[in-house]
Amino acid sequence: MQLDGVLFFPVTPFDAEGGIAERVLAEHVRRGVRAGAGGVFAACGTGEFHALEPGEFERAVAVAVEATAGRVPVFAGAGGPLPSARRFAEAARRAGADGLLLLPPYLVAGPPGGLVRYVTEVAGATDLPLIVYQRNNAVFTPDAAVEVARLPSVCGFKDGLGDIDLMQRIVLAVRESVDKPFQFFNGLPTAELTVPAYRGIGIDLYSSAVFCFAPEVSLGFYHAVRAGDAELVRRYLVEFYRPLVELRDRVPGYAVALVKAAVRAGGLDVGGVRPPLLDPTPEHLAELARIVAAGRALAGARPVAAGAELAG
Repeated sequence: MQLDGVLFFPVTPFDAEGGIAERVLAEHVRRGVRAGAGGVFAACGTGEFHALEPGEFERAVAVAVEATAGRVPVFAGAGGPLPSARRFAEAARRAGADGLLLLPPYLVAGPPGGLVRYVTEVAGATDLPLIVYQRNNAVFTPDAAVEVARLPSVCGFKDGLGDIDLMQRIVLAVRESVDKPFQFFNGLPTAELTVPAYRGIGIDLYSSAVFCFAPEVSLGFYHAVRAGDAELVRRYLVEFYRPLVELRDRVPGYAVALVKAAVRAGGLDVGGVRPPLLDPTPEHLAELARIVAAGRALAGARPVAAGAELAG
């Protein structure tokens, strides 16, 4: 399947007892789909995959699948130790997911050949399409990327590393060597800040955590990029995305905690983050509110029409 538009990575809401708030998650996903998401990536990085046990993970994915109701594809996270990655892949299949986003193996940094073997073994344990995620301790060479891209079920490669030189070589190598539909994704935190750079090497798709709490800002930026409105893109970057990234970088884990706090501030009680992440301080929440207000002002504070579709 080919993905298009803004990719929505919902948070995983927790209730007062610390369990998954399934009704809140369903509403969160429905709102995102109505706003015009091109795909839903449930229980992935923004959804605190690292903090979910397999039963919770399966329920979160199932709720997202039901709430999406077939309107856009649903991908689910998987990863960690190889046996766990296989287990999560099977849970995602049972929950009705359309595909997997394969996060890095746990903790250790393996050589490229070991990463190829890891992807190969997970792909061999499921019939779901699989997007490989390069980040942290999972760094692929161009040759290794070609090997995994040739696996029948691997349909994409998402980069959360940010090495533009390496990614350009990976893109060129895969496109020269792989004869099937294959997509690349910008998966950096707050990916919009680097969208112009990634588009320069032929990567148009990106994940948008901002879509979770301010779809009008996310879509406003997306349409400005697609329309080639360089001045409006610059204003979004200067007035909203750069300040958000600067706040995000002050505390480890804020790439998730700030998103969840902004969703709460928007009126949906998704709870806080699980340890070892921490919720933002009151001072940072106040700064976040000012940043979000600036973004919405730039977007004209116009609500996105229900069922709006993004241009391909």
